[in-house]
Amino acid sequence: MTIDVTMIGAQVEKEKLILNRIRDEIGKVIVGQSALVDRLLIALLCNNHVLIEGVPGLAKTLTVTTLAQTIQASFQRIQFTPDLLPGDLIGTLIYNPKTGDFTTRKGPIFANIILADEINRAPAKVQSALLEAMQERQITIGDQSFPLDDPFMVLATQNPIEQEGTYPLPEAQIDRFMFKLLVTYPSKQEEQQILRRMTGAIDKVNVEPIIGPSDIGRLRDLVASIYMDEKIEEYILNIVTATRDPQTCNLDIGDLIRYGASPRATIYLANAARSNALLTGRGYVTPQDVKSIALDVLRHRVIVTYEAEAEEKTSEDVVKQILDNVEVP
Repeated sequence: MTIDVTMIGAQVEKEKLILNRIRDEIGKVIVGQSALVDRLLIALLCNNHVLIEGVPGLAKTLTVTTLAQTIQASFQRIQFTPDLLPGDLIGTLIYNPKTGDFTTRKGPIFANIILADEINRAPAKVQSALLEAMQERQITIGDQSFPLDDPFMVLATQNPIEQEGTYPLPEAQIDRFMFKLLVTYPSKQEEQQILRRMTGAIDKVNVEPIIGPSDIGRLRDLVASIYMDEKIEEYILNIVTATRDPQTCNLDIGDLIRYGASPRATIYLANAARSNALLTGRGYVTPQDVKSIALDVLRHRVIVTYEAEAEEKTSEDVVKQILDNVEVP
């Protein structure tokens, strides 16, 4: 196993340079938000989707657009509104009266990276149409199913401060997102850089493409080969089990948890830890890889009780308590 880890480590070191170049290109446009950029790259390497929550004006759309440019991927931004129809998203059949035939007109979802802006403003029918694309990687129009291109990644945004006229996402759909990320305000120094960059007479920055879709497949194969020790697997299982039964880690917070994380969380936690190891430049997973991404994987999968809400305890508070109490190998 030592030889295998050494060989994987050498390949990881090589590929890390490419990932660092992607970070640098995004950094030409985006100030700060390094955690957001890293999580988007991890989700891309894991072939999964991300739910982003943050107030307007934090460069969520710009970050996603810049990422698409660096990986030579097609990009579509879809503004979700209450009057949006499934056909506006996936496409529809157009009737030709001259021939009597129907032709398929594909919708904007046929792209590599989809930004579903304010996803909770669209009704349930539209959200269900998106669910098929996220899970099955295909779209059904009429009686035909069309496979989506690879990579296919949905990055959905939510505004946490304005909930009037919204349709909350069902738990089944929220669970399809690998991460739920909370985007915060920049620091004072970062905001000063933003001020100078966006209000000064500077030339437009050109973002160079670093990799293509075929390179992403190679990176995903490398992620799957990164070594994970049995003790790390046990650590992941202990964390997820503790969200269902906190007493396993000697925590008396069972009355705060309504539902714990599903087995999908276990899978996502392991895959994300491997991808994080690749970003860090290691061919093996450490407990810190797991701990650093666990909150983003679990915060939307742990459902708290009314008692927790009365005590002003959030799912994030519960997950942090679990991470602090589960024994680290």
